[in-house]
Amino acid sequence: MASTSLWMDTEILPEAGKLEGDAHCDVAVVGSGIAGLSTAYELCKRGRSVIVIDRKGIASGMTARTSAHLAPLCDDLMSEFRKLRGAENAKLFYESQAKAVDRIEAVQASETIACDFRRLDGYLFQGDGMAADVIDQELEAVQQVGAPVHRLVGVPLKGCESRHVLRYPRQARFHPLKYLAGVAAVCEANDVRFFANSPVEEIAERDGSVTLRTGHGQITAGQAVIATNASIADRLQLHTKVAPYRTYVLAFAIARGELPDALYWDTEDPYHYVRLQTGPDDHDFVLVGGEDHKSGEANNADERCARLESWARELIPALGKMTHRWSGQVLDTIDYAGFIGREPGSERVYLAMGDSGQGLTHGVMGAMLNTALILGEDNPWQSVYAPDRKPLAAARNFLRENLTILQNLAEYVAPGEIASLEELKPGEGAILRQGLEKVAAYKDKAGELHLHAASCTHIGCHLHWNSFESCWDCPCHGSIFAPNGQPINAPAVSALRPVKV
Repeated sequence: MASTSLWMDTEILPEAGKLEGDAHCDVAVVGSGIAGLSTAYELCKRGRSVIVIDRKGIASGMTARTSAHLAPLCDDLMSEFRKLRGAENAKLFYESQAKAVDRIEAVQASETIACDFRRLDGYLFQGDGMAADVIDQELEAVQQVGAPVHRLVGVPLKGCESRHVLRYPRQARFHPLKYLAGVAAVCEANDVRFFANSPVEEIAERDGSVTLRTGHGQITAGQAVIATNASIADRLQLHTKVAPYRTYVLAFAIARGELPDALYWDTEDPYHYVRLQTGPDDHDFVLVGGEDHKSGEANNADERCARLESWARELIPALGKMTHRWSGQVLDTIDYAGFIGREPGSERVYLAMGDSGQGLTHGVMGAMLNTALILGEDNPWQSVYAPDRKPLAAARNFLRENLTILQNLAEYVAPGEIASLEELKPGEGAILRQGLEKVAAYKDKAGELHLHAASCTHIGCHLHWNSFESCWDCPCHGSIFAPNGQPINAPAVSALRPVKV
């Protein structure tokens, strides 16, 4: 089964064309996921002229690969957030994330966007064979930040009747691309211009403006917002404080009413998560996610999906056939909050970077925060997400995540995965050693070879083949390249160098 999400049959502005020539605006937004489109929405509603530009189709990136939970509590537990950032920052984090859910609810209501938005309970439940003390610690932390929470025993999943549980009221879920389709339509009505398939190759500040250069034209703006999650503006400083992880999601058919409609996630590491999505006629979809790993450090998606399916069917015996399976990439920060605000050392460039597994709430909250900063307004969340913050308490996380770079660069002296190109089967990719160089070799279904240097064009890390998504992953900072060598995910902006064998 190909990697296709439940949301991908919703197209957004398929008629958006490439940037040809020069354009001008008040604010240019790079990236058209939920962070970019929400930013465009907030700014155009405040009277600013806006251009949205993306290297691919509008809203075709990682937002189309989410599981679409809207849970405003820290994805890595509020108790862990409080240890690193303190009680006041933890409270502001929760409040900002909750405001993001409120904003989605308000926008879909005021703009009449049919996106299956629904408020519902969320349940954090004790992992299989794990101690219950994490539930007690989390209860205290959540109560301290002011979030509503109730301690229970049991959730409506088989074998979980006696597990310790926290119930969180007023969580939510929705269809993310239906929501963004509505947001994009409102933006168009407010004269926002959209350019698709137009990779930004360079961003420069000069003469009181920002210039974004592409291969066929450039945009000059008063300010720019880089809403690509992994920033293409910052070269290294912030990228040492984030780590890319790949996560997997399966969708199953289920008869309506077989599973109470709620969000469910456990305390295992990596944790599992479950939610319902409204389906046609008399059935719904159950989304089950988990089996996360560092990007590029595993290429066994079938095994991980099989484990995930086994876990799901054991806890939810009423599951029907699997209808979809897909993966996405999240960018974890070392202190659990994104880097949102003015880029360090810049006057006119703003970032929305590091979703920490909560890309939807980070994206909407970041749009509100960056809009306030651009308009010169004070915002209470600014210090929580400030890109120039120095998370000293997260030094252990910093060292652990950056070991990946050292281990990765050491791979350049290792043998190749194949000894010759004849070993490649159609549709496969692998690393070949050619003298002192490593070659990223891919053979397409027609038997044609695509050969490129196996060095990420961001800072030179060693690439790994991802057979599930048919792409080259960079384990260091999350760049992704298509088999033809073109970058399809930030931070890389340049194509892989072609080589001959």
